[in-house]
Amino acid sequence: MGALFEPFLYIIGLLVDIYFKIVVVQVVIYWLLHFKILEASNKYAQKTVEILDKLTAPVYKKIGEKVPPIAGFDFSPFILLLALLFVSRLIFRLSALIV
Repeated sequence: MGALFEPFLYIIGLLVDIYFKIVVVQVVIYWLLHFKILEASNKYAQKTVEILDKLTAPVYKKIGEKVPPIAGFDFSPFILLLALLFVSRLIFRLSALIV
């Protein structure tokens, strides 16, 4: 029975890991833009930010409804990263139990 769920846990874990990396890349790009290390007029940066925004904006919006910005700082990416870490560890523990 456990072997039946193992591929599903692997796929879910892989998707969580990929989404975690997407959020990290987005945060790093925003920092690079904010500190003028990367130019906002760069067409590759603009396209990358646009794609990453499409992937993360719906989740940030849901988090922002529960946790509004504090002193102008949006904690949504960090809350999402913590949630993804929690889910990743949970999947890891479940897969260890199945084997």
